[in-house]
Amino acid sequence: MAASSVLFLLLAACFAAGTSAATFTIKNNCPYTVWPAATPVGGGRQLNSGQTWTLNVPSGTSGGRIWGRTGCSFSGAGRGHCASGDCGGALSCTLSGQPPLTLAEFTIGGGGKQDFYDISVIDGYNLPMDFSCSNGRNLQCRQPRCPDAYLFPSDNTKNHPCRANSNYRVTFCP
Repeated sequence: MAASSVLFLLLAACFAAGTSAATFTIKNNCPYTVWPAATPVGGGRQLNSGQTWTLNVPSGTSGGRIWGRTGCSFSGAGRGHCASGDCGGALSCTLSGQPPLTLAEFTIGGGGKQDFYDISVIDGYNLPMDFSCSNGRNLQCRQPRCPDAYLFPSDNTKNHPCRANSNYRVTFCP
């Protein structure tokens, strides 16, 4: 194999390693249906009790959010309303939900940079949630003033690092 071909393969492998997606597994353990939403990737869908939704989030994603919506009713065209966490009446969200909502927030570093994740109840609380990184701490929020969650914007002790290209788990009603 020519030296230029070897160099090309090495560069391609390095580029691919730096652009890996993080896999998010979202599980509904509630005894009722939850409609999780995810921005800026994922949109939203219905999860009956016990169901799981898997999302691949590209590296470099910043300001990511996942939350559960409750009391939803949607038409066949994906339009409707939710009692909590509604995002403009859409099944597949492109904007953030309306309070109250318990938020799982994340930034996926990319290129070997560290990821960051947290739970926020600054915009209110609507569902118990666990949020974990495959090589980090499991964050728990089982009540409105949970100690693992951001309660006010400058509470930066609640933001947690995670090794780049990790996988994540969000569980409603853990």
